[in-house]
Amino acid sequence: MENFIKVLMIFLICSVITPKAIAFDEIADELFEQKHKDEIFLTLANDENNETSLVKEDEILEKSQKKRLFNFDFDDDDDGSMDNADFDFEIFKIFDKEKTISEETLFGKIVNSDITRTDVMTFLLQDDLTFNYEKGPVSKIHMYGAYRGALNMMWDSNYSTDYDNNTTQFGVYGSLKNPDYKFKFAANPIPRKGLSYIDRFVSDAYVVNTSLPNHQFVAGYSRVQTSVEGGASTYVLPFVARSQIARNFSNVKSLSLKAIGNYQYLDYNLSLGSAGRYISSGLPGAEFNGWVNVKPFGNRSKKFGKLVVGGGFNGGHNRIDYAVATGYIGYHHKKLWTNFEASVADGYSGSNGISKNKAGGWAATLGWKFNPHFQLIGRIDQFDPNRSVSNDLRNEYTVGINWFIKGQALKVMLNYVFCDSQNRHDSHKIILATQLVL
Repeated sequence: MENFIKVLMIFLICSVITPKAIAFDEIADELFEQKHKDEIFLTLANDENNETSLVKEDEILEKSQKKRLFNFDFDDDDDGSMDNADFDFEIFKIFDKEKTISEETLFGKIVNSDITRTDVMTFLLQDDLTFNYEKGPVSKIHMYGAYRGALNMMWDSNYSTDYDNNTTQFGVYGSLKNPDYKFKFAANPIPRKGLSYIDRFVSDAYVVNTSLPNHQFVAGYSRVQTSVEGGASTYVLPFVARSQIARNFSNVKSLSLKAIGNYQYLDYNLSLGSAGRYISSGLPGAEFNGWVNVKPFGNRSKKFGKLVVGGGFNGGHNRIDYAVATGYIGYHHKKLWTNFEASVADGYSGSNGISKNKAGGWAATLGWKFNPHFQLIGRIDQFDPNRSVSNDLRNEYTVGINWFIKGQALKVMLNYVFCDSQNRHDSHKIILATQLVL
């Protein structure tokens, strides 16, 4: 019993003393770490001779601040003012610093991207500007921006230069939760002389259904397939300017319903809609457009080359009745690319306006791609604006070089054009164009 009482007394004494000891330790640590007025803190530091001594912490901080303020080799932004000489040549100091292009930066992604395809429109930032959605009716969209401009140097009776903003465009295309439904909207924010802003602003606005195999059904404002070149996207053209028959008879868009089929040996494009050429044109008259391509080599095109023989008809009414018939033959094999296209019209409604003239023309193109980035190309192009009038033929001879830096997404085009017209002065033109598609 006595031993039990002794153990109990020792336990009670420890229980009373220990909390106080812990409390005193915590208070001591707090007092040691907390700085108070007029206190001096010493620390070990090495001097210039590498000898260790006790110095004040404040002195170390003050020295580090002075070093930061007066060390001109310190790599930091300087918002201070400079005299003109320093300001002019400071860029070379920055230029001399060795830096690598990171693949994570926007410029790095563009430089390190591997784009060589040139038969379709391609984008520099396809992955970065594509977004997926879990909620809502839209499944995925891709936003893009595009620019194409040209500097023209012309020799006629006089020499002149001008700049042509062919295209400055932004757009979005994507698919709905039902993958059979897709859409596209594109706009041109830069106004063009002679057109209202709304007519120029809307470039594409349509919905596509792909529920039927090998088919696309399109409803909305889209390009009219009057001919091959006239119905092609601006971003895949081999020359800066379209051929004369393409820009006179076609290169237009309209509100319509389309049925597009794509098979191994046959393609077709049938549409019915408005003869108006702009989103605000309403229905000045109806228009039918049909085009058929035959592909004789089918699935053996990689071995024998891709041969396409096609033809089509475009007819409608927009203040006048018009009808245009076109034939086409094209061949592409490895580095060789060539085609021939001819049209005859009894009235027409193209990008250069409406005409009731009986006109016609043709264009032949030959190109050779030395490697995925460089192409040499030439074209002979003839247009007869009125077959009822003699001595009015207009001939254009074009030689060009295409530099595909990143496919069609980033390219430079250089064209020389000689215009030989029977009832006009001959002229020469050099066109330097750039194209950028994000």
